[in-house]
Amino acid sequence: MSGEKMEKISFGSDVPGFIYGPEDAPGIVVIQEWWGHTDELEQQAIALSKRGGYRVLTPDLYNGKVGHDKEEAGHLMSNLDWAKARDELTDAVKYLAKNGKKVGVVGFCMGGALSLVAAQHAGVSAASAFYGTPQAPICEIEKIKVPVQLQFGKEDNHEGFSDPKTAQSVFDTLEKNVEVELHLYDKVGHAFLNGFTDRSIELMKECGFPRPDDIETVQKQAWDRLLTFFEKHVKN
Repeated sequence: MSGEKMEKISFGSDVPGFIYGPEDAPGIVVIQEWWGHTDELEQQAIALSKRGGYRVLTPDLYNGKVGHDKEEAGHLMSNLDWAKARDELTDAVKYLAKNGKKVGVVGFCMGGALSLVAAQHAGVSAASAFYGTPQAPICEIEKIKVPVQLQFGKEDNHEGFSDPKTAQSVFDTLEKNVEVELHLYDKVGHAFLNGFTDRSIELMKECGFPRPDDIETVQKQAWDRLLTFFEKHVKN
């Protein structure tokens, strides 16, 4: 794990968040899993900044709270005001866009669902959703008008949220209106991109998520596709 940390800031209506990267770079809003703003999320955001040359902002949608186990995380997610989160993501996009550059969004798990909410409502140029999809009325998939990337594991069993059937359904709806890509990975399930921190690996095991020996191969492919997607739609 990198020893670097993001800078804590506030934006919009005093929304807490963390930022990293060159002030004159295109922006990416990076949205948390159901755990909250964790060291894992921070390292993912820093990696995205370094590998792609972006200014990254992670809104702290739980306002400092973090779930330390499945029960706590589930409670925090169930109590999230999704309309408020939508507005805070819109504020995050506006904050990054002040330099005149494009802004994209990527999210994981709950954040994956919220990245599609942002795709419809927040004024981003492109959105990448990892293993998470939203429900109406907070997001109407057919009304999204920007390019979307979907990255999901074939062994994900969160039915109606991140299983392959749900991912395919979202893809089928999106491809009628926008440029969209769907990537389904063999042998992995939920949270397959995690692994910067030991704790994130422990949580995957506690949750029963598959972590095959060659998961780093899948992760590299997913990272490469994410960077290529944003290179095309946010940098250009």
